[in-house]
Amino acid sequence: MSQAMLKTNDRAKKYIFITGGVVSSLGKGLAAASIGSLLEGHGYKVTMLKFDPYINVDPGTMSPYQHGEVYVTADGAETDLDLGHYERFTNTVTTKDHNWTTGKIYLSVIQKERRGDYLGGTVQVIPHITNEIKSSVIGVSKDADIVIVEIGGTVGDIESQPFLEAIRQLRQDIGRQNTLYIHLTLVPFIGTAGELKTKPTQHSVRDLRAIGIQPDILLCRTDRVLSRDIKAKIALFCDVDEESVITARDVENIYEVPLVLAEEGLDKIVLKHLQLPSTSPNMKPWEELVQRIRNPKDNLVIHVVGKYVGYEDSYKSLNEALYHAGFNNYLQISIKWIEAEALESSDGERSLEGADGILVPGGFGSRGSRGMMAAARIARDQQIPYFGICYGFQWAAVDFAREVCGLDEADSTECSPDAPHKVIYKLRDLVDVEDFGGTMRLGSFACQLEPDSVAHKAYGLDVIHERHRHRYEFNPEFEPILTEHGLRIAGRSPDGKFVEILELPSHPWYVAVQFHPEFTSKPLRPHPLFDRFVKASHKHKLDAAPSSIPKSATAS
Repeated sequence: MSQAMLKTNDRAKKYIFITGGVVSSLGKGLAAASIGSLLEGHGYKVTMLKFDPYINVDPGTMSPYQHGEVYVTADGAETDLDLGHYERFTNTVTTKDHNWTTGKIYLSVIQKERRGDYLGGTVQVIPHITNEIKSSVIGVSKDADIVIVEIGGTVGDIESQPFLEAIRQLRQDIGRQNTLYIHLTLVPFIGTAGELKTKPTQHSVRDLRAIGIQPDILLCRTDRVLSRDIKAKIALFCDVDEESVITARDVENIYEVPLVLAEEGLDKIVLKHLQLPSTSPNMKPWEELVQRIRNPKDNLVIHVVGKYVGYEDSYKSLNEALYHAGFNNYLQISIKWIEAEALESSDGERSLEGADGILVPGGFGSRGSRGMMAAARIARDQQIPYFGICYGFQWAAVDFAREVCGLDEADSTECSPDAPHKVIYKLRDLVDVEDFGGTMRLGSFACQLEPDSVAHKAYGLDVIHERHRHRYEFNPEFEPILTEHGLRIAGRSPDGKFVEILELPSHPWYVAVQFHPEFTSKPLRPHPLFDRFVKASHKHKLDAAPSSIPKSATAS
């Protein structure tokens, strides 16, 4: 895309570029999402984009311990977990075009070179790679007033240089008045010295300026409010307006961040820089949410039996979905992480003592699979509310086949390819597919709900759409024997090909789903299945409590 085209087609569009310095994991994704929510409060339509500097085309084949959760978009893209923040905090609907990696950018350029699109010219980082980056930014701007672009990594990382160069060029392409650079940096408090240190911020800004980008606004991550003197010092040495030095202080809950930034007047400063009208933002829903978070009426302990519990970001959307349901019911949710393999020992069952509810999330591979199956059995036997998601759905089916239907060797072919009772087997559409990247059943698919099922009552709909990420499916050959013994198929694809939801009507609350409902839960609009699971878990807690404890403590 030429510079002339950029200037002609996008004169009215506004672009915010968010970079980070000093250290990683400062919270650029949360900052970007919070800014998006503030601007939506002013009535602007926002979209959001994430650049990741790693060479992988997407995070789909990366270890959860390295990258955290793989967030799945409605159109089936495997993306960075920050896109989950974007969708939870704003009305942005992300797609494959909202997350670009170095690998994805280079792959696109190489494919064009192979087709001869460059007319035999030498393909270089500048202009070909940077033009591809710029085109991806412009490509998501069609229906938005403001595009917020997060640059992964930190300033100074060699991997991030092409992205930083591209956003530097974009200011020249589309005009200073249409672009805004926000830099997130660290202002640490040194306990031994008893003071805040501004040098990390100064050095980070110096590195950014060295590549031609002067930040307009500084978000200073710190554990306390910055004094006027500290702000003045940072403004002087970093060449920004004092009002544009923003305290991004630590908070107890991430959903307080938009309000903290609003207190600093960040939204009005952003609109001023972009020459956009400012209104009185409607942040009342967020204020009410924070009040519910701060004033729970009871607490709830949910045991999550997973494969990657050593790194909680592996289940980021799931964690947040549980919290959302808790907020809605005025309950403080405590998640107790249980390593699935721990349940495979002789006394493993003890690890689930005190559970108000049991949730088994997604996963892949045989490690811990027997422990996840044990969790489904314990929840079923002890009448504890159970929520199985993806892998938790599959092992609930295998457990029921073994323990209730008498199919002792029932299994998933993912773990036992030669099992005599293949209750779970590889997707029929993937039988001859050996590649791992992007080859699963990915994205949003329809599900027809059975009338009067738990799921139907929760959704209040006959047909739902949920996001999927799986390579194995329920074998319909075993549907008759499982349903004869009391398991209910409460949802399936409209063509009848895929079983999507299993329920156990004889149980207080036992629901397993092949899809990932956590991806569409929002703090202001909790997912109905998580909401019902939390309600059922709270009822279980109250019913199990000594009679001396008043049951009037139920959440409203």
